[in-house]
Amino acid sequence: MCGIIGYIGTKKAKPILINGLLRLEYRGYDSAGIATIEKDGIKVIKEKGRIANLDAMDGINELEGTIGIGHTRWATHGKPSAVNSHPHYDNDKLFAVVHNGIIENYHELRKFLEDNEYTFLSDTDTEVIPNLINFYYKKENDFLKAVKLACDNLKGSFALEILCKYYPDNMIVVRQDSPLVIGRGLNENYISSDIPAILSFTKDFYFLNDREFAVLSRDNIDFYDNNLNRIDKPIKSIEWNTASAEKDGYDDFMLKEIYEQPNAIRETIGSKLSENKISFNDFEIKKEFLETINRIYIVACGTAMNAGLATKATFENFCKIPTEVDIASEFRYRNPLIDEHTLCIYISQSGETADTIAALKLAKSEGATTIAVANVIGSSITREADYCIYTHAGPEIAVASTKAYTSQVVLLNILALYFAEILDRVPSSTIDSMKKELLKLPKKAEITLRNVAEVKNFANIVYKETDMFFLGRGLDYCVAVEGALKLKEISYIHSESYAAGELKHGPIALIENDVTIIGIITNPNLVEKTISNIQEVITRGAKTLVITNQKINESQFFKVINIPDTEPCLSPVLSIIPLQLLAYYISKEKGLDVDKPRNLAKSVTVE
Repeated sequence: MCGIIGYIGTKKAKPILINGLLRLEYRGYDSAGIATIEKDGIKVIKEKGRIANLDAMDGINELEGTIGIGHTRWATHGKPSAVNSHPHYDNDKLFAVVHNGIIENYHELRKFLEDNEYTFLSDTDTEVIPNLINFYYKKENDFLKAVKLACDNLKGSFALEILCKYYPDNMIVVRQDSPLVIGRGLNENYISSDIPAILSFTKDFYFLNDREFAVLSRDNIDFYDNNLNRIDKPIKSIEWNTASAEKDGYDDFMLKEIYEQPNAIRETIGSKLSENKISFNDFEIKKEFLETINRIYIVACGTAMNAGLATKATFENFCKIPTEVDIASEFRYRNPLIDEHTLCIYISQSGETADTIAALKLAKSEGATTIAVANVIGSSITREADYCIYTHAGPEIAVASTKAYTSQVVLLNILALYFAEILDRVPSSTIDSMKKELLKLPKKAEITLRNVAEVKNFANIVYKETDMFFLGRGLDYCVAVEGALKLKEISYIHSESYAAGELKHGPIALIENDVTIIGIITNPNLVEKTISNIQEVITRGAKTLVITNQKINESQFFKVINIPDTEPCLSPVLSIIPLQLLAYYISKEKGLDVDKPRNLAKSVTVE
């Protein structure tokens, strides 16, 4: 979720780049850098830390160039450092590149380039790009062709801005799955990850589709498709106020963040899973150590704890280690059984959750090994834990968590598979099948989001209700827990979740005519039993919404929303999306502030 900025015009680039980076700093803030074309070639200045650190660097105010690119980083490959920050050069310093996204096959590309006598300074995936462009430039002697051939070799997501020493009046940009907009000015052009960063300079924008290239000069932009055929692009005028700009045109941050989930999932996967290889640059676990672990605790609060519930089965089924999910606020007060054979995983979106940090400190005091899962680099929990791994959801502004939850579920599944490969307790083919399905999740999340009209219509029917119930079995019950939490958080409707098989043990007494029941059915082994449970409430007058990826007789339910099929362990990533949308649209129908629900705060920093 890095931020990129670019300028080509008649003014000094440096002030414009810094201004844009400050507006993009929410996309990443562990390091930053800019590159400009000067009289003697491309000059790169970059530094670890916030944009203010970069702006205080020696020599930065001496930059005279009117063409430049900038980057603010959210680390994926390689720890935050000056050398790992962008822009990156090739070996000959002919090209400079900034990159937002993940290059999934960078290991293979790096080896290819090393075999061709290229050397690398950083640990990043990005550094392969300028060197790959250099490789093809030496063959083609053409800037655009070299960029195109390099992109043909890239697997993953990317938005790129590229400078070339031999083309001092041009810049090339291209995108694949990562955001990029081009702003048109008078004898100048701007490039950014987001419209708000350059909205103060222009209101006229071009939008690139995947694998489209733009060659920019000061007074012109030429567009090309992936075969380098010239294409025309329409220009769109954006009339946003400041608040709308921050929301990228969405009515609310929550809706924006729901729709950002495919990319957040893609970047979280790409930072750890490349084709068939899982790697954690943040730490390395030895088989000898994992074999000593006899218990795993996943500890968190609220939605983060629900992410733990949704991944407990993966740790148990693939690692064969008993796994408990615990509420952080209760954990340290119940004298949990912890020793040096215990592995404790702590989840916190902000990394500042007081109860979770306190629970982590307790586990460390008892000799347990601790791993923090967070979304904010350098946050308190990451400094306390033995190891830390990051989701790549990007900043989440709305109080009710959406993209952080799905990113946590994805990352924890990858962590479980990483352990499973080391332990070798399940067939490798089973692990490989999960990896393949993980890589398909971003596209399947995009497909799931197409159900918005159906969800919105159902919300319009039920928004005046005072009670709703969520049912599921197995992992579907875990999703029911999160779905009920989302609804009560922002709509203030009393909502409860129940394991579907427990209905007849008491909760069914709450069912009366026309009450709304929401069922989740994604596990093929539990379809018939869950349907039987839902039938029990239908006969008592309930109207039912069913979220499913299974073939069922839809006529027996009031409403069915179909989602893509996937491995049952991964289904929570997709089945929660319609429930997030349902909570959102019910709240909108009620006229509530979905981003700032009453009595709640984004980060709970007191016990």
